Amino acid sequence: MDSRSEDLLAMRPEIPQVNFHEEMGSEERFQNQTLRPIIKLQNDLIIEVFKNYIRKHKGAFYELTLEKRMQFIDNSIQKDIKFRNSLKGMIIGHFTVQEYRTYILNSSALNKRMMNMVIRRLKDQIQLLELPVLVQ
Repeated sequence: MDSRSEDLLAMRPEIPQVNFHEEMGSEERFQNQTLRPIIKLQNDLIIEVFKNYIRKHKGAFYELTLEKRMQFIDNSIQKDIKFRNSLKGMIIGHFTVQEYRTYILNSSALNKRMMNMVIRRLKDQIQLLELPVLVQ
């Protein structure tokens, strides 16, 4: 294994609650072995990128109800192709060469899993997307 791959794998967080079993399909295995740790590693950056996305859309997010905010998250990632591709790049850039080779064999299904995981993570941490309260 080359040093880039070793370094990438070494920096990923462990996710002990993920169980691997023989009946697990290749997509689910890739999701749990590769995508989950990378998305967890990139979490803080994903949050900041989404905050910037909100700012670029004139902060309309902050005027929405909680339900509409959830829809905003869905729509921004599902329908804004440039934004979606930016998020994918943040994740794919952390693949080893071998992981990338595995990814390109079924990129469509893995992209769907990847973006669903990012959406779920943003929704689960929606409180981090609030405007900061300025203390005087």
